[in-house]
Amino acid sequence: MKKLFLAPLMSLALAAPAWADKISLNTLAGYINDIKSATSPFTQVNDDGSITTGTIYIKRPGRARFEYNPPDRSLVIAGGSQVAVFDPKSNVPPEQFPLKRTPLNLILAKNIDFNRSKMIVGHKEDGNATVVKVQDPEHPEYGDIQLKFTGNPVQLRQWVITNDVGQQTTVILGDLKKTNSIASAKFNIPQEIQARGLN
Repeated sequence: MKKLFLAPLMSLALAAPAWADKISLNTLAGYINDIKSATSPFTQVNDDGSITTGTIYIKRPGRARFEYNPPDRSLVIAGGSQVAVFDPKSNVPPEQFPLKRTPLNLILAKNIDFNRSKMIVGHKEDGNATVVKVQDPEHPEYGDIQLKFTGNPVQLRQWVITNDVGQQTTVILGDLKKTNSIASAKFNIPQEIQARGLN
């Protein structure tokens, strides 16, 4: 299984000026809610210390696609309320599980409201960045996601997902660029299964 939701936090030097105060929760939520479609190169640090790279496509609400660079060639799709993990070395259908059971769902939701009771479990300034740790207030046992932002203007730089068994994955973003639109087919799990002849 591609360990998208696992791995140790990797320190990241962010080239941005420091500011006196951490960015407000309302500002950060507004920034995420303003992202409808976006893409970025990413570097992923897995729980075993291995590093992979690729491109992420985001289409909120509820959709994301992680395309991994060779020699990995793995693929992870969030769409249709499911997450599917495609293993290029296998000829079996992808492993699937509900998106709502992963912390990634917290930033792919239709409307982000960081003022919900017990949703924010951390909000601090970390050098020249603001770090927010978020959990599902109704299901904290699903794990959490720690988001790192820089300011002037606000930009999401990385996240660290801790899953339900305490394993971590760090995803470090490059330049997250908003796009006009991304084809919905990129997030269609049944279509991807059919295209790969796995059904």
